[in-house]
Amino acid sequence: MEHPVRGGLREEERVLVSEQSWRPCPKARKRLRGCLEWVKRQLFRVGEDWYFLFVLGVLMATISFMMDLLIFRLYQAHRWLYREVGDILVLKYLSWTMYPMVFAAFSTGFTQSITPHSGGEPAAPQPPTPQNEGTPTIWTPLHPPPGSGIPELKTILTGVVLEDYLAIQNFGAKVVGLTCTLASGSTVFLGKVGAFIHLSAMAAAYLGKMRTSVTRDYENKFKQNEMLVAAQAVGVATVFGAPISGVLFSIEVMSSHFAVRDYWRGFFAATCGAFMFRVLAVFNSEQESIAAIFKSKFEIDFPFDLPETFFFAILGAICGLVGCAYLFCQRWLLAAVRENRLTAKLLATDKPIYTVLVVLLLASITFPPGLGQLMASQLTMKEYLISLFDNRTWGALTPNASAVTDPLGGDPQGLWQEWAHPSATIFGTLAFFVVMKFWMLILATTLPLPAGYFMPIFIYGAAIGRLVGETVALLFPQGLRSEGDLRPIIPGGYALAGAAAFSGSVTHSLSTALLVCEATGHLGHVLPVILAVLVANAITQKHQPSFYDGTIIVKKLPYLPRIRSRHMASYRVVVEEFMECRVVALAKGSGFEEVLVALDASTDAEYPVVES
Repeated sequence: MEHPVRGGLREEERVLVSEQSWRPCPKARKRLRGCLEWVKRQLFRVGEDWYFLFVLGVLMATISFMMDLLIFRLYQAHRWLYREVGDILVLKYLSWTMYPMVFAAFSTGFTQSITPHSGGEPAAPQPPTPQNEGTPTIWTPLHPPPGSGIPELKTILTGVVLEDYLAIQNFGAKVVGLTCTLASGSTVFLGKVGAFIHLSAMAAAYLGKMRTSVTRDYENKFKQNEMLVAAQAVGVATVFGAPISGVLFSIEVMSSHFAVRDYWRGFFAATCGAFMFRVLAVFNSEQESIAAIFKSKFEIDFPFDLPETFFFAILGAICGLVGCAYLFCQRWLLAAVRENRLTAKLLATDKPIYTVLVVLLLASITFPPGLGQLMASQLTMKEYLISLFDNRTWGALTPNASAVTDPLGGDPQGLWQEWAHPSATIFGTLAFFVVMKFWMLILATTLPLPAGYFMPIFIYGAAIGRLVGETVALLFPQGLRSEGDLRPIIPGGYALAGAAAFSGSVTHSLSTALLVCEATGHLGHVLPVILAVLVANAITQKHQPSFYDGTIIVKKLPYLPRIRSRHMASYRVVVEEFMECRVVALAKGSGFEEVLVALDASTDAEYPVVES
């Protein structure tokens, strides 16, 4: 028996009446719909990719700029608090250590509670079974990681599905967590490149779904990968303002196989992002015009002498050896932290406590009245690079250190005095920085919070290059030329080469040579920089996997290594040696019984259909 509703109409009839009552003017609506369809066809005549790539670049540039602005304000607040507590040593210590501890703990707890995938680590793989054999591998993140996101993106681009790793729900949590991580300052010594590439990939995945709904096209896996490759270039371009090296870096580091048709997508999106990032700086009165982020003042007429290429090659060899040691120690510590009973328990149940303990140790070491005064610990990450890329020779400026009273007063020319100490030389402070930051950076990579690791190794390499450059300038105060005009050594050029060589060796990339040129706007040292990068890569690639490949190994992510090695024997391997010879196929005219026989004979998910 049917139950009547109000007015004597059934529920279905009432719904139909209500729908018809809210659809007036059918002809006008039809014309409007036709006009919108015509506009969409005209806009998408050149291809819909242009619009979504433009939106991706502008969106990520705006987010990157706003994050930098907020982080700068937070760091200024930390400096103000540190100064206002006065000369009471205990209060200064508490203000120096508690500030980064609070932000780092909040970053860890917030990202893990809101969504573990904002820094998430996929679980161990399940062995193949007859039910899942032949189907795409799906990883479900269980325990959130220390990680930037690049290792997982490399895994995704090889065809493995990391469930919900690129979901837009993770976007807000990672933005907040990354901002809090960077607000901790150079105490934790972490960057934002890798994490921001992950953010760009999440935005690209969401825009890809929007494109599918707007164009009413089916979801294309190749289109998704094209958007992800462009997103990686955008991530680098909107951090350094370097679109060309951003595209090349994304190809070298994250794409096992790169399609040439993706070039224009990457360049277009990266250019839009880098241009928007620089324009926002002009609108905010940070710069008078669009210029490089770390603007240098090197001598353009004669940046280096020809015999100096020998010392640049030595610098590349040093960066390669230090890079091998860094990669080995980082991979060992990451595995040791996961295997140790105490740290593994903390990372499984109380991640904020582990973060607080590590940050407390790092902050205590960098406390300015203590060891921090030998490491220029009051400088920000950007100020580190600006000071290390200084075109002057610090050894000659040290006797005049009292000329400027406030090195942090906003004058970039005075930042070098943070490296000057009354009881130590410039060589001592730079060497102490290199030794201490080696293990401190490795320890920071184990923190379970969203962060990037490219900027720290970039600064670390610049410090190595600066140390070598100051040493060469000390040995040859008048330059290497015995005749003609005096052309003194420029240690800042060695800092450029060191930053590119060490970061390139750790990531197994050559595009860092172009990155330093784009970031500083200086092309005078491009040849010795490339030489140093080549030497460092030749050493590191021979002995150690890259930073991201090593993280993939430790996390046990599914990743297909390069089949072709450098040994000649690998070129004689043919497909016949590992191909599947027994293939179950179906004829075009097969019936139901033949299909059942094929299903019983094989567990494949797909079967080829042939003519006969």
